Amino acid sequence: MADRADAHEAIPAEPAALTRRVFLLGTAAVAVAACAPIPSVSPGPTRSPDTTPSSSTPPPPATPTPAASPTPSPSPSEPPSSARRVLYRDAALADGRSDRLRTGVSVLVEGGTVRWIRPADDEGDPGPAGGLEIVDAGGATIVPGMVDAHSHVTMPGGSHWIARGLDTPEQLAAYAEDNGRLLTAAGVRWARDVGAPRGRDPHDGIERALSLGIRDRWARRPGTPYIRAAGTWLTRAGSLPAGLAVEVDSADALRAAVAGQVDEGADLVKLYLDGPDPGTAPWTAGEVAGAVKVAHDRGVRVTAHAGRLSGAVVGVRGGVDAIEHGFELDRDVAAEMAKHNVALVSTLAVMRSWLTFGQTTSIARFTGADGRRTIRARQERAGESVRLARAAGVAIAAGTDFGGGSLRANQLAWEVESLVAAGLEPWEALGAATWRGGELLGEPDAGIIREGGPADFFLVHGDPLSEPASLWRVWKVAWAVDVTG
Repeated sequence: MADRADAHEAIPAEPAALTRRVFLLGTAAVAVAACAPIPSVSPGPTRSPDTTPSSSTPPPPATPTPAASPTPSPSPSEPPSSARRVLYRDAALADGRSDRLRTGVSVLVEGGTVRWIRPADDEGDPGPAGGLEIVDAGGATIVPGMVDAHSHVTMPGGSHWIARGLDTPEQLAAYAEDNGRLLTAAGVRWARDVGAPRGRDPHDGIERALSLGIRDRWARRPGTPYIRAAGTWLTRAGSLPAGLAVEVDSADALRAAVAGQVDEGADLVKLYLDGPDPGTAPWTAGEVAGAVKVAHDRGVRVTAHAGRLSGAVVGVRGGVDAIEHGFELDRDVAAEMAKHNVALVSTLAVMRSWLTFGQTTSIARFTGADGRRTIRARQERAGESVRLARAAGVAIAAGTDFGGGSLRANQLAWEVESLVAAGLEPWEALGAATWRGGELLGEPDAGIIREGGPADFFLVHGDPLSEPASLWRVWKVAWAVDVTG
């Protein structure tokens, strides 16, 4: 996958009229010239396009909306985005809302805003030639910036992902910076962080979930992903390794912990509903409902880790807004989720990742025959859960679980492929990785491209509506060009 937005060069505008006909005649001349020997020349300066946020308004969220999304400041070393005008010419467009790929599309971006989306053969006047950059997007598909709906930005992932959560705050902050670059290069504009270790932030000295400081710093830095963060996992003792989560032992303590997360600035709250006993959730539905009320009264949503059926049942009955993983859903709980607008955040690629560790590690639970059988059985059960949720009409958003799980930050395409393998149509899987994630966040501009919205989109080589693997082939990331172009 391309790791920079400069995998091509912008074509500087000619002083003549910038019609599509003139453009195509020019590219034809270039094609003819390409057959001749190429003289040796000194490389001249290149110019990179620009953009910022994109959108189209999804249905309103069912429960309280988080605070308005932050507005990043321009980089002091770059001209303000308002000075940049870019015409992406003759691309295809896939928005995750239809199985139809639009071809022959041109998009004009001005000051980080999508000014218009028009047919490439009927663009009209793109405005003054001066300062306009033209990107020949022929053969590429424009995709809205993706939303990783289940991520852990302060952890690196890999086969030792659990141990990495206990690394120092300095190490965790460094992992986050690496992950931010990986996310952007992979076309992920938004990351919903659903659990981070606590510690003293090495940058501001505040003791809290480290993801909250990352979120705030990235909001002021162009080219980095937008983050919505849940703070730290809320668990009962014995559910996660000691020192990783906030452990509570009573309903009163759970409500107090929820309030504490909100006080520290969490955008949402994460309950961990897989307890020490796999068959029993760590809290009752009534106790979960009390915690949910505390959060909802403060305008904050609640999501629940529920890999087991027991946790999913309690979470849904307790009124949570989403179920994370949901590897063991049945028809009844899927129907209840649909009835009460509880979303499912899928992380199917986790099992695919574990299976690769059978070849790449010597860890017994991945390499042994029993371990591999267990993983494959769980993989099949998780796929069935997604199929049941889809059939019931549950909104499905795509996540990787990177960092807090074994995947890496640039692997959301793997989850899209996994959803298709589980039975979703490619356009539905793309929607799960784009606007469905924005809907879950309550962010109307997330995972959307529309006229008048922020230019948060990227371009891939291929058609994700017929070949989901094309999402791995990122060519250009529009919102990051001021920084990486």
